[in-house]
Amino acid sequence: MAYTTEQIIEKFSALKVIPVIAVEEAQDIIPLVKTLSENGLPVAEITFRSAAGEEAIRLTRQHFPDVLIAAGTVLTPAQVVAAKNAGADCIVTPGFNPNIVKLCQQLELPITPGVNNPTAIEAALELSINAVKFFPAEASGGVKMIKALLGPYANLQIMPTGGISTANIKDYLTIPNVVACGGSWFVDKALIKAKNWAEIGRLVREAVELVR
Repeated sequence: MAYTTEQIIEKFSALKVIPVIAVEEAQDIIPLVKTLSENGLPVAEITFRSAAGEEAIRLTRQHFPDVLIAAGTVLTPAQVVAAKNAGADCIVTPGFNPNIVKLCQQLELPITPGVNNPTAIEAALELSINAVKFFPAEASGGVKMIKALLGPYANLQIMPTGGISTANIKDYLTIPNVVACGGSWFVDKALIKAKNWAEIGRLVREAVELVR
C-alpha cells in the first residue's frame, strides 16, 4: 500500500516515538522489528548509515507487511530509488536537498527532510513540504529553538531527532506542532549487536508507556 504524506504523519503522530535504527547485519532486523512490533511500535526508520540498510528494509517488508518503514539517512538519488524498490513507505533525510525532495515527489514517495534553521524551512515550504525533521534536535537548540521557529512558521509539523531520550522526549511532545520524536536509545547498536532482544523489548515498552 502506498501512503500519502498526510497518512504517514498521522501514523507517526499516533505512535509518538519512531525508532531510528542502524544494523550492521541485515538479518538482525527481523528479530528487532518483531520485538518492536510486539511491544507496541510497529514502525522502523531503517537508516542507510550502514551497508546493510537496503537489505534490512527489504527483509522488513517481506516479513512484516504491516509495519511502517521509513528509510533514513538518505543522501543520494540512488538511495531514494533503492529504498523505494526495497519497500520503504517514506524517506527521511538529515538535511534539506531540493533534488532529493523533487525526486521523491516525482516517485510519489513521502519525504520528511531535515531542517534546523529558517532558510531550510523556507526551502521546504517552497516545495510544498510542511512536515519536517528537526535535526540534530538537541545540538540545534532543542525545545527552545523549535518554539522560536514556530513563531513565524506556525503551520510547520515537526519530528525532532538527535539527542532525544527518556529525560527530554516529553518536553518535545508537549509542543503541539511536534508529531513524534525519532529516538535510538531503545534500539542501541550495542544491544542489537549483542542480540539482546529482551532488553530492547523492555526499553521499547518503557518508551511507549512514557509517550502515551
